[in-house]
Amino acid sequence: MGKSTIASLIIRLLKEKKGGSILGVDADPNSNLGEFLGLVPERSIGDVLNEVAEHKDKIPAGMTKDRYIEYEVQTIIEEGEDFDILAMGRPEGPGCYCYVNNILRGICARLIKDYDYVVIDNEAGLEHLSRKIVAAADILLVVSDATPAGLRAAKRISDLAGELKIKAGKKFILVNRSSGPADREKLSALGLEFLGAVPDDAKVRDLSMKGEPLGELEKSSEAYAALNKLMEKIL
Repeated sequence: MGKSTIASLIIRLLKEKKGGSILGVDADPNSNLGEFLGLVPERSIGDVLNEVAEHKDKIPAGMTKDRYIEYEVQTIIEEGEDFDILAMGRPEGPGCYCYVNNILRGICARLIKDYDYVVIDNEAGLEHLSRKIVAAADILLVVSDATPAGLRAAKRISDLAGELKIKAGKKFILVNRSSGPADREKLSALGLEFLGAVPDDAKVRDLSMKGEPLGELEKSSEAYAALNKLMEKIL
């Protein structure tokens, strides 16, 4: 159970608690947010870029390449009854990711205005922050386990967000796969507010093994119950 699990449960809880329009952005090249939510986009931004690179003749006369890509990206948003999904995907060729991120940055800036809630599932690690796909957010949520290595990575993310001047209304750390009480002393040194802990959950693992979406997760599950309580603090 990792960050994509947490992101998908947050989207589910937003739907159940608040309603309104919700967009999930899968900004991890190893896309799986849609699978967790049971709504998998047929195409990704990476697919669009590959298609344009291979078939430049498809760009209409009088339209720039960037404008055409932006138009195509708008068409690949997978629309569901309760939320929509946009996937970054994995482009081919060297140097593609910078261009993908530039496109995603511009698209996110526009889409944020069209939705009540936007949940972005970022790639693990630090690189996604330096790309500054989003320069501002209501909440920056860092998901980590309680291991020393995980907490060191969380501290680096917190420091880098400050160095890059990423504006966030709140900066939280969520301890995932928790097996006991959190060490508040260690967490207080991270520069992030402790949101809470979500326990390891066999029911989540079982759904994952079966390839079933987390919409099927029982509300009595430990992970759902824990995150449900923490949503009050998030909202």
